[in-house]
Amino acid sequence: MSATPYQQLEQEWKRLHAFRGALALLRWDAAVMMPKGSAEIRGEQLAALETEHHTLLTSPRVSRLLDRAQANTQGSSDWQLANLREMRRQRDHAIATPVSLVSRLARATATAEVKWIAARRGNDFALFAPHLEEVLHLVRDKAQLLGQALNLAPYDALIDEFSPGVTMTDIDAMFKALSRRLPTLIREAMALQQKTPALPITGRFPVAKQRQLVVELMKAFGFPFDGGRIDDSEHPFTEGVPGDIRITTRYDAEDLFSGVLGALHETGHAMYDLGLPREWRDQPVGRDRGMAIQESQALLIEMIVCRSRPFVRYLLPLLAKHFGVSGPEWEADNVYARLARVQRGLIRVDADELTYPLHVQLRYELEKKLLSGALAVRELPDAWAQFMRERFDVEPATMQEGCLQDIHWAAGSFGYFPSYALGAAIAAQLYEKLRDSVAGLDEQIARGEFGGLFGWLREHVHGFGAKLPTQELLKLATGKPLSAAATLRYLEGKYLEDPASRSAAA
Repeated sequence: MSATPYQQLEQEWKRLHAFRGALALLRWDAAVMMPKGSAEIRGEQLAALETEHHTLLTSPRVSRLLDRAQANTQGSSDWQLANLREMRRQRDHAIATPVSLVSRLARATATAEVKWIAARRGNDFALFAPHLEEVLHLVRDKAQLLGQALNLAPYDALIDEFSPGVTMTDIDAMFKALSRRLPTLIREAMALQQKTPALPITGRFPVAKQRQLVVELMKAFGFPFDGGRIDDSEHPFTEGVPGDIRITTRYDAEDLFSGVLGALHETGHAMYDLGLPREWRDQPVGRDRGMAIQESQALLIEMIVCRSRPFVRYLLPLLAKHFGVSGPEWEADNVYARLARVQRGLIRVDADELTYPLHVQLRYELEKKLLSGALAVRELPDAWAQFMRERFDVEPATMQEGCLQDIHWAAGSFGYFPSYALGAAIAAQLYEKLRDSVAGLDEQIARGEFGGLFGWLREHVHGFGAKLPTQELLKLATGKPLSAAATLRYLEGKYLEDPASRSAAA
């Protein structure tokens, strides 16, 4: 019996999945192992694979098969109908972007990422600026074409690539709700913390031992090292496909928690990828539901779980084991206080839960201005510094602390940053429901048992893949639409806690 149009489409997407895995591996290698002089040839390799991927996705054959499959969906399962929808979505996005633009963007970003690393290390924005200008020019063209094809504003079209169904209206509403409360909440939390200042945690923490700790924590979470690995890079990220997941982090020998929490953030991403439905992993419906949900899983682990009192109780014996630490600064109350400390810092990936949304808002506002032309690339460092002065009352002393701290724009990922703010809100909403649903969750975490946590997430989030739209998935999991309400309840409950009650609650 000959294959149906739908069955033929599944075979085409298996090939596309293979291309996606190869592209992910090349990008990972570029950040972790590739010699710095190989950027040009890597750009050619990425461009060639991106071109082949794009050509296959936009072929007349795929379009014909989609039309035929959608004309006869009788007997199709919910998963197959959702898969067809996601196939059509991917094809529509691809066909709106000429293959020549795809190729040029792949080359430009490959070079820009290498130049970003060099500029960051040398504190030299001028080295990176012309490459960012080229990437920005190409992304503008892409945004215009996508917007026209999808009947969206250009920036909304870029957002839709990363977080399907989310628009600037949703993001603006989220920031508006947070902005009404966060500035005051930050001041209140800092005033409370000043009543009983935490003891400083200082010293040198060998990177090799930090790596050992991270591996032990990842194993406890259930990360399979026979199908994944962790390495060092200039900026933490997760790449790959289920079955071959690559994580990186950036360690600091003088700051134990920076690299460890970065690795655990990426582990949250990886555990989401690993929890996707196995039977659909090579199909569009078997992929994640976009970066807002992706970031919710990473921020849930890094910010909420791994900065909680129960996790500190689990972590303390591991710190003693790997670093031989002891003394009052290493007692549970003090370590928790350090992890929950609120401060107006310069670095997004090291930010606390209260100031983190402001870091995201900075990037959101600046990238919109860059895309519209209201802000020139050469003006970016000053605009960044001005925002930090006005919103944080701090100013970057180096480009590493300023506009060269993130790799996203070098990679062409405009429209990505809002997913961090949305992800933090989704994480809080999921956590609120999770605590109501999993009996003894705190006790499990304190014992280093994470099966209840990830079991609930697999059932209510990971296992749906891309079957449901973001808002529908969240409402099904929590019973409520996305809003800032759960975030504010969580933050007020945690950060307005009277310091004098900490010992009793520990």
